[in-house]
Amino acid sequence: MASILDEYEDSLYRSASVQQSRASVGIPHSGYVNARLEKETPIFNKQRIDFTPPEKINSLVVSSNQLCMSLGKDTLLRIDLGKPDEPNQVELGRKDEAKVYKMFLDHTGSHLLIALNTSECLYLNRSVQKVRALSRWKGHLIESVGWNKFLGSETNTGPILVGTAQGQIYEAEISVSEGSLFSTNPDQYFRQVYTLEEESGPAPVCCLEIERGIEGKFFIIATTRKRLFQFVGKVPEGTEQQGFSSIFALHADHLPSFREFPASFGFSEIAFYTPKLRSNPRSFAWMMGNGVLYGTLDYSRPDSILSDERVWVYPPDIDINVNKPISIVLTQFHFLLLLPDRVKAVCTLNGQVVFQDLFLEKFGLLTRMIKDPTVQQIWIHTEKVVFRYHVQRESRDVWKMYMNMNKFDLAKEYCKDRPECLDIVLAKEAEHCFQNKRYLDSAKCYALTQNYFEEIALKFIEAKQEEALMEFLIKKLSNLKPSEKTQTTLLTTWLTELYLNWLGILEGDPSQRNLYLDTREKFRTFLSSPKNKDCLFNNRASIYELLASHGDTEHMVYFAVIMHDYERVVAHHCQHDEYDEALNVLSRHRDEKLFYKFSPVLIQHIPKKVVDAWISMGSRLDARNLIPALVNYSQSASTQQINEAIRYMEFCVYQLEETQQAIHNYLLSLYALCRPDSLLSYLEQAGTNPNRIHYDLKYALRLCAEHGHHHACVHIYKVMELYEEAVDLALQVDVDLAKSCADLPEDDEELRKKLWLKIARHVVQEEKDVKKAMACLSSCALLKIEDVLPFFPDFVTIDHFKEAICNSLEDYNKHIEELKREMEEATQSAKRIREDIQEMRNKYGSVEPQEKCAACDFPLLNRPFYLFLCGHMFHYDCLLQAVFPNLPAYKQAKLEDLQKKLAAASQPSKSHHRPKDADNISLGKGQQSREQIKADIDDIVAAECVYCGELMIRSIDKPFIDPQKYEEEMQSWL
Repeated sequence: MASILDEYEDSLYRSASVQQSRASVGIPHSGYVNARLEKETPIFNKQRIDFTPPEKINSLVVSSNQLCMSLGKDTLLRIDLGKPDEPNQVELGRKDEAKVYKMFLDHTGSHLLIALNTSECLYLNRSVQKVRALSRWKGHLIESVGWNKFLGSETNTGPILVGTAQGQIYEAEISVSEGSLFSTNPDQYFRQVYTLEEESGPAPVCCLEIERGIEGKFFIIATTRKRLFQFVGKVPEGTEQQGFSSIFALHADHLPSFREFPASFGFSEIAFYTPKLRSNPRSFAWMMGNGVLYGTLDYSRPDSILSDERVWVYPPDIDINVNKPISIVLTQFHFLLLLPDRVKAVCTLNGQVVFQDLFLEKFGLLTRMIKDPTVQQIWIHTEKVVFRYHVQRESRDVWKMYMNMNKFDLAKEYCKDRPECLDIVLAKEAEHCFQNKRYLDSAKCYALTQNYFEEIALKFIEAKQEEALMEFLIKKLSNLKPSEKTQTTLLTTWLTELYLNWLGILEGDPSQRNLYLDTREKFRTFLSSPKNKDCLFNNRASIYELLASHGDTEHMVYFAVIMHDYERVVAHHCQHDEYDEALNVLSRHRDEKLFYKFSPVLIQHIPKKVVDAWISMGSRLDARNLIPALVNYSQSASTQQINEAIRYMEFCVYQLEETQQAIHNYLLSLYALCRPDSLLSYLEQAGTNPNRIHYDLKYALRLCAEHGHHHACVHIYKVMELYEEAVDLALQVDVDLAKSCADLPEDDEELRKKLWLKIARHVVQEEKDVKKAMACLSSCALLKIEDVLPFFPDFVTIDHFKEAICNSLEDYNKHIEELKREMEEATQSAKRIREDIQEMRNKYGSVEPQEKCAACDFPLLNRPFYLFLCGHMFHYDCLLQAVFPNLPAYKQAKLEDLQKKLAAASQPSKSHHRPKDADNISLGKGQQSREQIKADIDDIVAAECVYCGELMIRSIDKPFIDPQKYEEEMQSWL
């Protein structure tokens, strides 16, 4: 397997040259490169509004889909963009030469402030048609307004800030009474709170913005031509309606923090980007003389919310002395600069101009650009035309910029739904990490790309970064589909080889112990991964070869356990004399086949534990398959060790109640060899019924005979009903044992007598004990003194037999008396029988003329009939008809034969020339034969009453109607 991997690595080098040749002819290295990354749709899509103003447009403001436009000298046009066909025109009602200087619309589109060039200010609420002058504001040229987004409503602005051309900041509030709309002055108050200054003195307040941060802290941003001021402070809880005076009061004795730039083109403008409605702005862009100051807003900072500031200088074609910017608008990733004849969009990430839109001269000079923060639409107008820009998928190319800035996480975030772009970012990040020697990070990124696998692998091989190569292969493996089995097999095998190489290197270095343990844990996790399980299982032979080639027995065992290859695990433990570990594996996984295979080895070394394991397996093990292991073990083991084999066999016989003959035979052999005392008790417990004995009787008899266990042999003879052999062998051991055998054939008195005679002969001839011989007579009633006398020698005196002879004579007398009594009883019985027969011959019955046949109910005396003792009377033919179907077949045949003979005997002789004597003789013989035939017929037909005898009882289960005639009978009843 190692050679295969070496060949594969060589093929990588050959493949690399192919990739280079492909690259030279333009073959792409990624599956996504040929795809169109984007449709050619501009981010900022311009639309001209179909509107021709009757007079020139002086000013235009938009907020919350509410557009307000100042036309000519005295006209104000209001349009709800949700209902563009219903414009609302309001007259300012000014007769003097005053012109609209600027207009300010709050975030809700409800409050409109109109600043006039005559230092006056007008107010118009969305719900009314009449413009009201703000008397307290008179004498101030309004440059900017900071709306209160936290306390304002449709009828009340809440405390707001107003910036003037003289540098003063005023706090004011405007309220409209719903009951009597203009009965009171709408401006509630108008008081100065601060004055902004530059080096030369007070400077116009170009912009004002009010924001609220965390913990009730307010941030106020105010700009002049060259400076950006920040006022920070808290408004006491419950006093928000009282305004922001307390914040400005904190800076009465010292200047607030500010940013200043030297250049100026007479004004400045600040724009904010708010991602969601009713949320705080996230970034800002301040257009001033030196360029655009761009940054984010961090509300957690204590003194300044401006963060990550940078100045983007104006593009080279913008000369602030000739065509200075007019307005600025900020989106998520761009700020747009309005020039007199064009619009430029600059990316806030790299300061590059990404969009430019040139307007035709016929439209006139561009006047102002403003963004509706609620719908993110940008509006531009000249004196006679209005344009609207839709921002479409602004973030489409942001990933490129972040990628070029090496901000790969942000780049991936903005192209996560575009796999073709994500692949480019990952490849760039991987190359960047590789160049900076962050090989592991590079491998992780490369694994997620579509770049050529061989090219990347060679990269790490040439750099000698095996650990990174492993990381790349692991990630690549995790991204493969289940159907890619060939690739999965290759990567899995290669990773195994790399892990083993790496572990081999680390294991020999004591200083790398922790790294070795960590790598070993990763390798084991890899081997046990559920995703790799099928592949490893299908290629386990190759993995075993790799492990064996590296001599890594530890992981070979670990891998075998994962693959459930417990046979290999147990074999390994046995080869290394780790018998307890091997038995633990067997006991834990309880595989019967493995027990059968390894028990012969294990029982030689740990017999007691092995037997305990067998017993714990219970009936799951077939003891017959373990007998070979026990036989081999018992032949070479001591008596004490053989006891373990006996213990398991006894468990099988007594606990599991095994009935297999091999098991019982083997237990018998062990008993005969080592435990003769247990042998007889086992045989007796097995019983004497041959059909219920589970051992082989002949084998047991031979085994006991070989080892000289005579008692056991006698018992087996008794079970086999070989009583003569049992008595012959028992007489060699014990006479009493022989006596117990002699009484066993209870149904065969002749055999019992023969057996007792054997015992008596043995007692007389071998033991020469007359008293014991006499005891045999008393033990068996079948033996008489005359049966035993021939066994005694001639010189024995009669004194020894006197009592026995007397007893025998008395028995003969009793027997004779019994025979006499039986003969007298037999004589009396014969006499009574003869009397009964004579009485029966004379017995008769009377029949009345009106008696009828019990079967046909016709008069009885018309035809031959039978009269039974029970009183039933039948015609001969009626009785024959009732009896015949119920007779057995052989009786039916016999009856038919008798009827034929009777008919033949009843016919008259055809010979007319026969001698008279011959006729008489023939007639006499025919008459006798005819009477005999009729008697035989009567014995069959009239043996018993057809209604009272057994015939009626036997026919109780027969149906009343013959099944074959059932349909006919049923039809007759219809």
